[in-house]
Amino acid sequence: MRCRLLLFAILCSPCAAQAQVTATGDYLARMDTDRDGRVSLAEYQAWMSYAFEGMDRNRDGVLSVDELPGGRGKPITREAHLAQLAERFRRQDVDRDGFLSAKELAAPPQ
Repeated sequence: MRCRLLLFAILCSPCAAQAQVTATGDYLARMDTDRDGRVSLAEYQAWMSYAFEGMDRNRDGVLSVDELPGGRGKPITREAHLAQLAERFRRQDVDRDGFLSAKELAAPPQ
C-alpha cells in the first residue's frame, strides 16, 4: 500500500499539475519550505502527505477502503501514514544528520 500511496502522491500531486519537477534540486526546492537547502522530517511529511489529505474525503484522519485507490487495501490512519514517512525519511537520511540533502533525495529508496 505504501507504494500505491507514493505513486498516487506523485501522479496526483497538486504541485505536479503546477509544474513538473525535472531535477533533484527542483524537488528539494519545492519540499524545502524554509529555504535552508535541506529537507527536515516535518517538511518531508508535509510534502508527502498531500495525497493522504486529498484521499481522506470525509476528513476523519483515516483512509478507509473506499477512499483507497482501487477501493482495495487496509485502512490506514494519518498517524500510521506519518510513521511510515518518518521511517522512509530515516532510511534516506544516510548521513544521519536529521535532514535530507539533494543527494539523499536523489538516491533510490533504501
